[in-house]
Amino acid sequence: MSTLPPALAAAVGPVPEGVTLPLPPTFDSVEEERRYRKGQLAAGFRIFGRFGFSEGVAEHITVRDPDACAFFEDHGIYDDYRGVVNELDEGDRVAKALGDHKAVILQNHGLLTVGHSVAEAVWWFVTMERSCQAQLLAMAAGTPRLIDRETALITRDQVGTQLAGWFQARPLWAQITASDPDLFD
Repeated sequence: MSTLPPALAAAVGPVPEGVTLPLPPTFDSVEEERRYRKGQLAAGFRIFGRFGFSEGVAEHITVRDPDACAFFEDHGIYDDYRGVVNELDEGDRVAKALGDHKAVILQNHGLLTVGHSVAEAVWWFVTMERSCQAQLLAMAAGTPRLIDRETALITRDQVGTQLAGWFQARPLWAQITASDPDLFD
């Protein structure tokens, strides 16, 4: 079997010998990384559009340095919404609610996700939004059966890592770059 970074191996399982899986890129310069991230942001906006997500009038998608278990004990709740953000302290309060997590639920507003790459942050947003929708459907159908803590933690450690988030976003990026060849123009 091929040798993979532990986080990737946990996310994808055994890989046949000789099979090479993509890894996040490295850069020789800040300028090269900046160009790459700008392209990732453009692709992220288009992916959000395809899923029917709106970035809002404030265009809340920025660069910051497979399932609901990816967020188990790894999301915050922001319940201090005071209206349209006009002051920096609102951002400070959201950041405090986010903490070291990959996501925060903004009560009465929506979701915010972060990642070590744009692809990872986009994946967490799409996945969390879909997980929230599935949770609401399950609750509407009756009393959902909870996953025990140990299983949720094991699953989170398999699919909720930085590398797993980046890797799971790859099909979305491949799809958007194939369908929108003008993306990087």
